[in-house]
Amino acid sequence: MTEQKPMAPKTRFYRNLAVISHLSLIVWMAIWYLLLGTKFEYSVAFILLVYILPLLLPLHGIVRGKPYTHAWACFIVLYYFLHAITVLYAEPEYRWHAALELLLATGMFVGCSLYARLRGMELGTNLKKLSEVMQEEKEYFEKRNSSSE
Repeated sequence: MTEQKPMAPKTRFYRNLAVISHLSLIVWMAIWYLLLGTKFEYSVAFILLVYILPLLLPLHGIVRGKPYTHAWACFIVLYYFLHAITVLYAEPEYRWHAALELLLATGMFVGCSLYARLRGMELGTNLKKLSEVMQEEKEYFEKRNSSSE
């Protein structure tokens, strides 16, 4: 079993923000659409498929603290961000529902993206800057061209 590197307090804060926001968003969407209901009658299967399932896809990796999963979960949470903005604008009777969804989605996005970045740097898995990669490639090809002549 590999030993994990210790996590900085700032990294732990963003991880906790991501986990709490993610779990809260799952619970909130279930409460909103299954218990509180809406003026539209959606089937339970539709609600589970459209509003709950996308949040369940990254759940395992987020709970386990995998930076890569946190990074791609940011794409999923944008769906909920857009949904909340749309409901805030188009359905005044559900504004507080959508405001809570927007708050949780924003918390999840910030927590996931910053945790992925900070933890990736701690583990040494961050990407190099483009200028560094280009410089390395230039040196490699210059060395290769000079040795072939």
